[in-house]
Amino acid sequence: MSRAFQYKPKFVDIRVKPPKKGEAEAERDVNALKPGERACDHAGCRAPATTRAPKSREMLNEHYWFCQPHAAEYNRSWDFFAGMSEAQVQAAQAARAHGDRPTWQFKASRFSREAASFSNTVGTGEGYADPLGVLGGKKKRQPEAPVRHLGKLERNALNELDLTEDADGPTIRTRYTELVKRCHPDANGGDRSAENRLQRVIKAYKTLQKAKLV
Repeated sequence: MSRAFQYKPKFVDIRVKPPKKGEAEAERDVNALKPGERACDHAGCRAPATTRAPKSREMLNEHYWFCQPHAAEYNRSWDFFAGMSEAQVQAAQAARAHGDRPTWQFKASRFSREAASFSNTVGTGEGYADPLGVLGGKKKRQPEAPVRHLGKLERNALNELDLTEDADGPTIRTRYTELVKRCHPDANGGDRSAENRLQRVIKAYKTLQKAKLV
């Protein structure tokens, strides 16, 4: 073969710049989240969340974010009518059949002339009394206590710890510490029969931590 057609390498020595400190570990971590990604809401999962699911039927506008496998697992156990009586199920189905249209109170607005006139005379003996506030009188309403809405994961976690849905942070921590001490093999002379229960308790506590209930 003529020397003109022989292969001549252009580069003899190719040097690669060594990675900076921490870059090698990040490349080896296949579960490392990219910028803009969020972690799966399932306890202990580090995969990026790609699918959302409603927290409960009372919180349809609030969602968990799961990776695809955990979203499928959550959807398999999802039941909109769970915990409802037959009458409540029928009422919910009837409401959904009509599109869950909101209703309005049939009374005068508090900005109307009638409401202004009666608000100036109620309690002075003049005009008419309006004990039900139909005409927009100055009847004060008692502030309602805030309602605590929990998703399915939080309710299941509290149930795993044998707690009610109104349990606060200190109560949850106290119960968690008690169950860990009770189920740990060191507290049972090395007996590992309660080890599965211990793992469920730890997972439930992490779920409540992630929901900022602890």
